[in-house]
Amino acid sequence: MYIYEHESWPHFSYDSQKLSVLLEQCHVAQGRLLSKMELLGLSQKEDKILLTISNDVIKSSEIEGFLLNKEQVRSSIALRLGLQNQKSVNTDRNVDAVVEMMLNATQHYEEPLTEERLFGWHACLFPTGYSGMNKIEVAQYRTSPMQVVSGALGHETVHYEALAAEKVPAEMKAFLDWLNSEKQGDSLVNAAIAHLWFVTIHPFDDGNGRIARTIGDMMLCRSDRTNLRFYSMSNQISLDKKNYYDILEKTQHGSLDITEWLEWFLRCLQKALDESYAETEAVLKKYSFLQEISHIQLNSRQSLMLEKLTSGEWFGVLNSSKWAKIAKCSTDTALRDISDLMQKGILEKEPTAGGRSTNYRLK
Repeated sequence: MYIYEHESWPHFSYDSQKLSVLLEQCHVAQGRLLSKMELLGLSQKEDKILLTISNDVIKSSEIEGFLLNKEQVRSSIALRLGLQNQKSVNTDRNVDAVVEMMLNATQHYEEPLTEERLFGWHACLFPTGYSGMNKIEVAQYRTSPMQVVSGALGHETVHYEALAAEKVPAEMKAFLDWLNSEKQGDSLVNAAIAHLWFVTIHPFDDGNGRIARTIGDMMLCRSDRTNLRFYSMSNQISLDKKNYYDILEKTQHGSLDITEWLEWFLRCLQKALDESYAETEAVLKKYSFLQEISHIQLNSRQSLMLEKLTSGEWFGVLNSSKWAKIAKCSTDTALRDISDLMQKGILEKEPTAGGRSTNYRLK
């Protein structure tokens, strides 16, 4: 029995007591992150927003097996948000369309989600009218049955069968009426319900998962009361994709008590918030460090290497040969650069290193 076959559908229920601690932790994490973001400078804040929205667009598509070019996504977002000093590249119309959908949802989160707006989002996902090699119904509700299937041809597993196509318009009207109403209850719970409710109706031929996550982001903007995106739910979902599909399947085969889905959603959200907070702290730490050494004269190679060492993207150890390779200089020049930074109190030797295997780190 599917969840929509219950007599009381779509009147969801959940155990408020089980959720109380999780909800409190998420709201605290929300406030803590938003407060931390206020400490960033304008350019740093813009970089963080660009990174977050890029991750949302890329990872939400990746969950469904669609790989988007990272540089094109960043460029498209930067152009539409008017962000300066960002690398501009030629973008594919499919990338531009997906970005347009995400920005429409998050930058205008207070606007009602109408059928026309929803059809516009769907058209953004499928500007050619095709999903891969298959022609689909675009910017309209599906008119045929819908199954979520996996496995090789002849050995398919049906994970979910959506409600009949003729019921979709009425079901979507009820969903949109609820979404645009003055709702009772916690805003984060409502975001989780909106995600589940939409993907359960499965109103389109394709793209339901991506639109469900976009609706979730819109609802999180309403909860945050800002269109500035500082954390990526889709990025976190992509890291736990198997459990995401498992909990959706279990919930859609269950009762109208959706406590387990809400617990999973809130834990995922908390991880996204905590990860973003840690990233923001690292940015602030880097800014403080660079300010502290701003009076020290550095050559171009030293500036380049310090930027890499403080970017959060450095992996492994730092030694003279790696310095020479990245800075494109001789090993002798690399050693002189490193020795100079040690004398200036910026670098130091790793305590266990020595001889030809000497490694270095920020002091």
